[in-house]
Amino acid sequence: MTQADGGEGPAEGAGPENGRDGPGSNWWSRSSTTLTEHAQDIVSSAVAATLIVLAAAILVASVVDFFTTSHAKGLTLAATDFLDKVLLVLILVEIVHTVVLSLRAHALAAQPFIVVGLVAVIRKILFALGSQQKLPTSTLALYIAMVAVFVGALVAIEVFGGRRRASPRGDDDPTIGLH
Repeated sequence: MTQADGGEGPAEGAGPENGRDGPGSNWWSRSSTTLTEHAQDIVSSAVAATLIVLAAAILVASVVDFFTTSHAKGLTLAATDFLDKVLLVLILVEIVHTVVLSLRAHALAAQPFIVVGLVAVIRKILFALGSQQKLPTSTLALYIAMVAVFVGALVAIEVFGGRRRASPRGDDDPTIGLH
């Protein structure tokens, strides 16, 4: 029986089959969102695993390089190269951390990206100062200004993001930034 007959069944043309309002009308939306989130999780997990393998390979290679080249190059140059590679590993680990946060919350966290940028600039400053090349003052000033901008952004996130982060239960949301 249909509603036209005075029964309780759905009217013809209403229901999930044709996309009109009904109990299952959001099926495609929910399914596509779920499928997209799973695909994003798979790709993000593959990227994270690749970055971890790359970071481990760079770390092992840099330790081996340090011990094999410290006699030929000298300890200072070998240590500078080693520090540069260790900071690169730190950048990769921070990116993996950002990917993990993104996987957990399905939201993009701004703070880890700022930390990655800060570490990258500090790495560049340390490598430039430790190398034998003369660094122009304007370039050094640009690097220091970049550090100031990144630190300012971290402070702004802590100050202004802190109000949004606090939840009624008292736990913190690790995803500060874009939701």
